[in-house]
Amino acid sequence: MYRFQAAERALRTAAPHDLLDAVRAVLAKEYGAEAVELFMADYGLTVLQPVSVLPHTLEPVSVHNSPAGRAFGSQELHGEELGEGKVRLHLPVTVRGDRLGVLSVTLPDRDAALDRAEELCDVADVLGHEVIVAERDTDLYLQARRKDRLTLAAEMQWQLLPGRSCSRPEYDLGAQLEPAYAIYGDNFDWSATADRLMLYVTNGMGEGIEASLLTNLAINALRNARRAGIPIADQAALADQAVYAHYQGRAYLSVVMFDFELASGRARVVDAGSPQLLRLRGGVIEPVAFDAQLPLGMFEETDYVAQDFQAEPGDRLVFVSDGVHAVASPNGEAYGEAALARAIQSTRLLPAAEVPRAILRELTGHRGETVPDDDALVVCLDWRGRPEGS
Repeated sequence: MYRFQAAERALRTAAPHDLLDAVRAVLAKEYGAEAVELFMADYGLTVLQPVSVLPHTLEPVSVHNSPAGRAFGSQELHGEELGEGKVRLHLPVTVRGDRLGVLSVTLPDRDAALDRAEELCDVADVLGHEVIVAERDTDLYLQARRKDRLTLAAEMQWQLLPGRSCSRPEYDLGAQLEPAYAIYGDNFDWSATADRLMLYVTNGMGEGIEASLLTNLAINALRNARRAGIPIADQAALADQAVYAHYQGRAYLSVVMFDFELASGRARVVDAGSPQLLRLRGGVIEPVAFDAQLPLGMFEETDYVAQDFQAEPGDRLVFVSDGVHAVASPNGEAYGEAALARAIQSTRLLPAAEVPRAILRELTGHRGETVPDDDALVVCLDWRGRPEGS
């Protein structure tokens, strides 16, 4: 336990840009580590990028077929035998369900490594929290996440997002956007308290920087109203006013908003020209439709009405933007509800954090092009409900 406390202290007192050097030094001293590397998941969730100071850098490793990628995908420690008794432990770096990357630690003695594996997993958890805090003061970890340059619109959108996944006893959330390095206006946002979860899924309008500016205005207007404690229907009305005041109806955006009660699964929903929603319940996939209301900012002073919705333990809710369900194949066939249902069925055993990436991979095969013409957004919510006695 002393070893872990020393590692924790070293990380908490390190300068924001110096976390990797700090963890290298303390793991070498306290655990006998011969090598320590930190890999961050890139924006497209295809590779794990090494954290280093250019021009000195390692090669990225694949998320799909590498030892570090196995640890990232399974969210469990993965050991790699190196011969002569040496072992490399790949440790997920995750903060409250948000998958950041992998810490790889090479140790000279396999038995000692396995004996200390649990402590090293705890060190990786502390490192993840410190990376999140450090990103307020350094660009090092954000730079490490990108294998290509982001467009300005994409830079704005990624900074607006809460994360790509999160986990609580009542639910798991996962989301992904494509094209990851050139997204426009699609967006998702969530916020939780002890008793409630609010989830917004946005289908943006337009392209490039104009789409990003529109979405930034709408999401920040929704957050401003939410943080003032205003009910969800009034949040939509206030955001509608903010968007209309600026664009005068020339630009608007669709959003579906959920306000879940964690104890019961009951939700109040506002569907303002929303993205598509499908529910997997008891092995059956079905679309979920609400009374459609006007998109935010289309007309002046629109009133919104919240509707009721009930989530049951075991439900999987999958939200997709029109860049998913309306995308056409090379021969003009739309992806559509049937293909989306098949994709949801084929990914039913994956955790929520993995589902968006898997669906978007299938969509790429249908589209026949690597880079989509429109934003593609997938959000997956697995609802477990509040455990008895909580």
